[in-house]
Amino acid sequence: MRKKNSSVPSLKTILEKNLKISEVYSKFKSKLNKKIKKKEKLVVAVSGGPDSLSLVALCKLYGIETKTKFFYVLIDHKLRKNSKKEANLVKKLLKKQKLFLHIIDNKEKIEKNIQSKAREIRYKLLDNFCKKNKMKTILTGHHSDDQVETFFIRLSRGSGIQGLSSMKEVTKVNSTRLIRPLLEFKKSELLTITKKVFGQAILDPSNKNQKYLRTKIRSLKEKLEKSGIHHDQIIRSINNLASTRDTLNKYINKTIKKCVKKNKKETLVDIKNLYKESEEIRLKILSYVIQDFSKSYYPPRSKKVLNAMNILKKKLSPKVTLGGCFIEKFGNYLSIKKEA
Repeated sequence: MRKKNSSVPSLKTILEKNLKISEVYSKFKSKLNKKIKKKEKLVVAVSGGPDSLSLVALCKLYGIETKTKFFYVLIDHKLRKNSKKEANLVKKLLKKQKLFLHIIDNKEKIEKNIQSKAREIRYKLLDNFCKKNKMKTILTGHHSDDQVETFFIRLSRGSGIQGLSSMKEVTKVNSTRLIRPLLEFKKSELLTITKKVFGQAILDPSNKNQKYLRTKIRSLKEKLEKSGIHHDQIIRSINNLASTRDTLNKYINKTIKKCVKKNKKETLVDIKNLYKESEEIRLKILSYVIQDFSKSYYPPRSKKVLNAMNILKKKLSPKVTLGGCFIEKFGNYLSIKKEA
């Protein structure tokens, strides 16, 4: 008989001995119970960082208790020389907990906007994995520190309510649901779980690279804390903005039903009904239509949508290109079609 690896602690033992971890798991379990169906298969996005590894640990425990089946998937972008080695190290960490890690190699070259492009490709590959295995839900390890960083990144870009309310707990990636069950937890809480369960994490060196805006924001957060602007205060503001966003979106969805017609080849927007609305509502409707038609994870930048609207309104050009779509005035409608 094989001896059990004594260096790998039992998840149940860790839970029983640590009250804080027990509290995190209890909230996590309650959240998943509300968000997923019984016997639903789920994909867990794994990076090897402390956030995703804590998610892995929580999912394993949830799986043991509820018989839910999880598929653990890591996307290797090949952006660093050691990326394959790091991916295999993560695979070994999961193997110690008797979990199998699927490693998917990205074959697309990433040369510009590295972080945002890598994120876009990661979601596309995860979505493809879901379709191939007939699954509809992806879990990610985003937490409240990510929310604060996203808030400041979007603030630096002049975002409105939609952007400043940061990440939603549930969003869509094409036909797949993306659930972020750890948004209410701080990174420090998740790091505790990872250390207790796995003993280590794979740290991405780009997280310390000052050429990335997110890294600069991370160092700014420490200064804000010292000056009295605390994490919880920022999260409270984000939640207030999210509440306003949700109210606004209800109105936008009603308006979309009145002025947008869709078919497989194009989307038509009724100009007369569109221009009855304020510029902000027009902007949101066109952003939604372009994102929905192009199946993009992110909507186009507000500035680009406004420029397109002005060009068409002033008749400077019969059509404009935006977000992989052609937009042109066609009688009393704006026609949105796929760019060739």
